Amino acid sequence: MSDPRTEYERRLAARQALVAAADAQIRQIANLRFVVFSMFAVAFGFGLADRPVMLAVSLAPLLGFFALVIVHETVHRRRDRALLAVEHYRRALRRLADDWRGEGVQHREFVPADHPYAADLDLFGPASLFALLCTARTRGGEATLARWLLHPAAPPEIAARQAAVLALRERVDLREDLALLGGDVRAAVTPEALIAWGTAPPRIPGERLAPLRLLAWGLALAATVTAVLAFTTNLGFLPLLTVIMIEALVMRSLRPATAPITSAVEGPRRDLDVIAKLLGRVEREPTRDSTKLAALAADMRAGEVTGSAAIARLARIVDWLEARKSGLFAPIAFMLMWELHGAIAVERWRRHHGPAIARWLAVLGELESLAALAAYAYERPADPMPTIVAGSPQIRGEELRHPLLPGCVANSVALGEPLRVLMISGSNMSGKSTLLRTLGINVVLALAGAPVSARSLALTPLQIGATLRIEDSLQNARSRFYSELRRLLLLRDLARAGDPPLLFLLDEIFHGTNSHDRKIGAEAVLRMLVDAGAIGLCTTHDLALAESIADLGERARNVHFADHVEGDRLVFDYRMRPGIVTRSNAIALMRAIGLLAEHEPAA
Repeated sequence: MSDPRTEYERRLAARQALVAAADAQIRQIANLRFVVFSMFAVAFGFGLADRPVMLAVSLAPLLGFFALVIVHETVHRRRDRALLAVEHYRRALRRLADDWRGEGVQHREFVPADHPYAADLDLFGPASLFALLCTARTRGGEATLARWLLHPAAPPEIAARQAAVLALRERVDLREDLALLGGDVRAAVTPEALIAWGTAPPRIPGERLAPLRLLAWGLALAATVTAVLAFTTNLGFLPLLTVIMIEALVMRSLRPATAPITSAVEGPRRDLDVIAKLLGRVEREPTRDSTKLAALAADMRAGEVTGSAAIARLARIVDWLEARKSGLFAPIAFMLMWELHGAIAVERWRRHHGPAIARWLAVLGELESLAALAAYAYERPADPMPTIVAGSPQIRGEELRHPLLPGCVANSVALGEPLRVLMISGSNMSGKSTLLRTLGINVVLALAGAPVSARSLALTPLQIGATLRIEDSLQNARSRFYSELRRLLLLRDLARAGDPPLLFLLDEIFHGTNSHDRKIGAEAVLRMLVDAGAIGLCTTHDLALAESIADLGERARNVHFADHVEGDRLVFDYRMRPGIVTRSNAIALMRAIGLLAEHEPAA
């Protein structure tokens, strides 16, 4: 396996060399264009007295000038692609250097309200797991990857994704092409809109398409013939004007049908181009290493036509339609019934390929998501694929680390029969909440088909439920305590459903109420979750609550994070230890910083 940093730096240097070479070519071509145009101007000036001589002498420089314009545009496009590649590999190197925050797809629109763990585990938004992972160019790709993070997959699907990710991990060229095809444009059209358009009832009934096509060709031919006769004979313009009036009446009667057809495809024109190019690229990729990739490749075909070819043809139809808006071509387009021809072509395309749009976009979304996970796996070569096991709920993670905190201290967690709950005590900032997030985000990665930040991880399918980021809401008139109660009710329902079993991550449970009520409520919640078959972690500052889990017997165990005071600051090692935390350094720290006087009693 190649070293990602070395490979990225090699490719970055190569793409920067391409940019420099293209810049040099552009300067040379610009100089040549000036010389050739000067030659044309001189030849034209000397040939003004003799028109045949002028044409003969100036033709070669003129043709050379236009040839240089074409070459200039070609080199510019090559330079633009190389510049995009440079930025692509710079972003990749920033990810490796943990300097990527503030980049990536940061929106949260894919997260449903009251999701049981998305906000708690920082899956979406700035500096989130999704922002780190997502390299998709289409909205469908973004939505697919988001769905994988929000909903755990079944074991067969996880195994298929893992095999596909491993097969794609070394394909750096593929990921570069997917990032660059179509230019620096992220396709913004929603898959739902294209799918709805493809399956909508026809604007023009099928039996009317052929007669309308004949009518369009007939009127276009009549307009062409009468226009030629008007300019070459003494027939005059009356026949041409008559045909144009007939065309106007026909288009006026048909516009309620044709206008919605043309407007529906003109908006996503650039998106269609990006989608066609992305599909075309992945269609060329070998699939023999993965049954999932082979199945996706089969789904990209509709009979003898590939999805990329079909969508590219639709994009060309839209280009032809756009041409009718050109100021010089608009009158000619009107006489040739351009809009009617285009509307008929769009409707014929939709009748043949519209139902396949959903499948093509789903395939592209999955392939983009697999490519994103493959890039993540390539950039973290030490991260293993987790093992999905069968049986009663369990999770065994060795040296778990948080993927968004590269320097974090690793801790191991093991839950299963008979141990179902770890009660974690310790002071603020000692690492309790980070451990919950570390376990949760690695389970999300595992059940999405991605590698995990750990030495090893084995787990059964699990549904995560967390209370790490419960907040009050002025808009909904909810206190933090009431919001926590609502989340715990959701977790209770998930635990009772048991499909899959619940992994609960409870942070400072009921810390917004008094210690008496907290102890009684927390004991009842933990017992209820464990009796329903759930496993999980719970943190607390309340040592009485930590001691109370003895009632759960061997199904519960206390662990803690320790700290000590050095001078005027608390020092943490962030390592989980067995048992309840034995001492608190809060008073010592308050005295060290001068908030509490030395002689002042602690209680």
